[in-house]
Amino acid sequence: MMNYVLMDETHIPAVAEMEKLCFSDPWSVNSITSELNNPLSLWLVAMDEDKLVGYVGSQSVLGWSDMMNLAVAPAYRCRGVGASLVLELIRRLQENQVTSLTLEVRASNVPAIQLYDKLGFAEVGRRPGYYHNPKEDALILRKEWTV
Repeated sequence: MMNYVLMDETHIPAVAEMEKLCFSDPWSVNSITSELNNPLSLWLVAMDEDKLVGYVGSQSVLGWSDMMNLAVAPAYRCRGVGASLVLELIRRLQENQVTSLTLEVRASNVPAIQLYDKLGFAEVGRRPGYYHNPKEDALILRKEWTV
């Protein structure tokens, strides 16, 4: 059974390894650790028993939140883990009076764009050359709600 819990220090090594597995420009252990110490941040992990299989993180200011990262282990993709992480993040953000979630996604990342579309995100802009390794534009997506 999948559980979605707040990320803590014990999750950092597994999150750092998943960063390397999933992204061409992964976050460092120090960057991940600093998010746990940031009062504006909310990070969740998906646990399959004692195995970390995904995570999502955000930073919120004045009722608006920005998704920092979302990753799911390759063996757990297309099984609803990513969608469940985002929905749980939104649920917790709503509890904190946040009314929107914005994110950037690689313009070529069709599976992620389809997931976000299914979850009700809309494209609101583009950041040319935002990503490196390889250099690529980011689509800016946003979902808004009332609390």
